[in-house]
Amino acid sequence: MESKPISLLVIFSLSVCVHFHGFLAFAHTMRLELIHRHNPQLIGQVPWQEQTLLERINELARNDIVRHRIISHKRGLNTRRKDLEAASIEMPMHSGADFGTGQYFVQVKVGKPAQQFLLIADTASELTWVNCRYGCGNNCSTHKGRLLDRRRVFHADRSSSFRAVPCSSEMCKVGLADLFRSPTCPSPSAHCAYEFSYIDGSAALGFFANDTITVNLTNGRKMTLDNVLIGCTESTKGEGFKGANGVLGLGYANYTFATTAAHKFGGKFSYCLVDHLSPKNVSNYLVFGGNRNGHDHQHSFVGNMQYTKLILGVISPFYAVNISGISIGGKMLSIPSEVWDLKVGGGTIIDSGTSLTLLVDPAYNPVMMALKLAVSPYDRLVSDDGPFEYCFNSTRYNESLVPKFVFHFADGARFEPPVKSYIIDVAPQKKCLGFVPASWPGNSIIGNIMQQNHLWEFDLGSRKVGFAPSSCA
Repeated sequence: MESKPISLLVIFSLSVCVHFHGFLAFAHTMRLELIHRHNPQLIGQVPWQEQTLLERINELARNDIVRHRIISHKRGLNTRRKDLEAASIEMPMHSGADFGTGQYFVQVKVGKPAQQFLLIADTASELTWVNCRYGCGNNCSTHKGRLLDRRRVFHADRSSSFRAVPCSSEMCKVGLADLFRSPTCPSPSAHCAYEFSYIDGSAALGFFANDTITVNLTNGRKMTLDNVLIGCTESTKGEGFKGANGVLGLGYANYTFATTAAHKFGGKFSYCLVDHLSPKNVSNYLVFGGNRNGHDHQHSFVGNMQYTKLILGVISPFYAVNISGISIGGKMLSIPSEVWDLKVGGGTIIDSGTSLTLLVDPAYNPVMMALKLAVSPYDRLVSDDGPFEYCFNSTRYNESLVPKFVFHFADGARFEPPVKSYIIDVAPQKKCLGFVPASWPGNSIIGNIMQQNHLWEFDLGSRKVGFAPSSCA
């Protein structure tokens, strides 16, 4: 079977019927806790907790490079979309104290009664799916394929609200076929099945279904989202999903969790990623709905929110932005304008699932030249076959002497990340320039390390993204 170029991480969502528990539900937000992939609370659940920082950064870069190739392949796909009512949900998350692959987990409850899972929150994913067993009754202890015993598995037979999508349905023949290419249908009575194959060799195999998702409101009450489309993944191949029970799709397309939940709750979602070296007791959140005024920690930002246009539907399901240039130390770099132009194969996306920031060669080279000059007083170190072109001994390092790096947007907004987001720690007394080159033509990616210590608000209704410096605490 030919491999389908799908985003490495995917997740769930669909036409949703909302039941509110409590009269005040519409006055609050939905918030999911985000847990960093290398958070100490996951020790014992995942195999890479004993990796050094350098080993983790090498793994991080390998994953990012594969992810960039996948995104480049997806640029030819088309999707559609829809509209909803107002309310809010918030989902808490914890940042890991360790430097790692940069993925964040949210805890999501699926089914009736609810079963809880850790899903990867990914802004480049369309389908929400969970590791799943169905049709085996009380005999579900044996896992198929690569569903590891340490992973939590959704027992669909135990959920009274679980409904498989049949091949004979219009949803399978039209709706899902339009977004996910051709679902597998051996007969009209069979389940509408999928096989997502990835460039790195990983794959998820299962079938589409509808079930209930239970979420928390900011007032402490719970709310159920009924009839949500999820993928029941019965087997996986490869290493792309290790440590997770599935994926939460935050991309922009018809059936993603982000578009469904955001439209239900005011057309917005936001997140604030704390520094990746923060201790485990520092929390951050994925929020659906309008931000609350006052004491909410999501509002502990410094300065005013800036907004810039979101370019939606052009390279779906990605969130593209219109960059006009990069300056370092107040000086605009000489970068060809086509690098930022989506129409000629360039452009830039904001992606929560990519850790590092990838710049296509015509942008990467002048950025590296300027920053190398800035850190040249420090002794250069061998990169140890890692992803970074330039590393140095940070024993005498003075961050205040590093020139400011700024992304300039076409409509006048400016994103100025903290220095630690682009000159990053990879080992004791060792820092590196935190950029990875990407081939041209192609898109550049603002990764989540660059996004950290900022509040990001994706306003899908107004097609804009806002950002402001924040402690996220």
